[in-house]
Amino acid sequence: MAIQLVTTAARLRAESARLLKEKGGTSQGLVPTMGALHEGHAELARTAVEQNDVVVVSIFVNPLQFGEAVDLDRYPRTLDADLALLDAVGVDLVFAPDVDEVYPGGEPLVRISGGPMAGKWEGASRPGHFDGALTVVAKLLHYGMPGAAAGAEVPAYRAYFGQKDAQQLALVQRMVADLNFPVEIIPVPIVRSADGLALSSRNRFLSAEEREAALVLSRALRLIEERANAHQPLDLESVQALVESQPLVELDYLDVVDLATLEPLAENCRDTPFRGQGLALIAAKVGPVRLIDNVPLDS
Repeated sequence: MAIQLVTTAARLRAESARLLKEKGGTSQGLVPTMGALHEGHAELARTAVEQNDVVVVSIFVNPLQFGEAVDLDRYPRTLDADLALLDAVGVDLVFAPDVDEVYPGGEPLVRISGGPMAGKWEGASRPGHFDGALTVVAKLLHYGMPGAAAGAEVPAYRAYFGQKDAQQLALVQRMVADLNFPVEIIPVPIVRSADGLALSSRNRFLSAEEREAALVLSRALRLIEERANAHQPLDLESVQALVESQPLVELDYLDVVDLATLEPLAENCRDTPFRGQGLALIAAKVGPVRLIDNVPLDS
């Protein structure tokens, strides 16, 4: 069956209910995206297809996440290519609403606040970004919720998020737990190109020289991971020096944090052997493009 495109929440609910009934399905998966899809998104969709009877992928460029109108306008829109990629993976429905469908009457007066977790790292560099992201994710989770026929068991509901956006993932997990959303959040590991660069829709804006320079981010994370696995001090100062030796890269932050709270693990990062779990985070501007990356530590 060919993939189906819907643009309203009412149509999404009707079509997902129809498909669940036709398939005798007991589970539905949602993959929220902003489009401009690449292999990382394809992996999210494949995982959802493997684990659910009906899969919905949303494509919506959320204006609340952008600090400047120029960044919103610049974000790539590639709907035809996105539909082809998702059709090949086996997705059932694509929900691609316009702004008026998601925010009828204009920007919402009430929004989800990410609290202290949203004010650090990416949030410090992009004020308000995570409040905008959580607001639209909350709405999308409601839109994608499977219904149940009278007397039937409510289908299982799962939503899929990439680990590359580690802070967003942590905040979504916290929101779902704190606000009792009836959905299971499934993290999906980062997909990288052969040279180690984490896949991102923003990579298309890098020149060949800038792309080569950007590889220092994944090299820095691998160095931290190797030291953690060897139970060595992580010596983040030397890793920072490695990144800053690349003239095309402007480092924003580099640290190791707690997986759940995103608080720095300072006592475990400098002079003492690393043991336990953590998450190494990095963000930098490479030419005109801001890139993020991370690697989980478990030693």
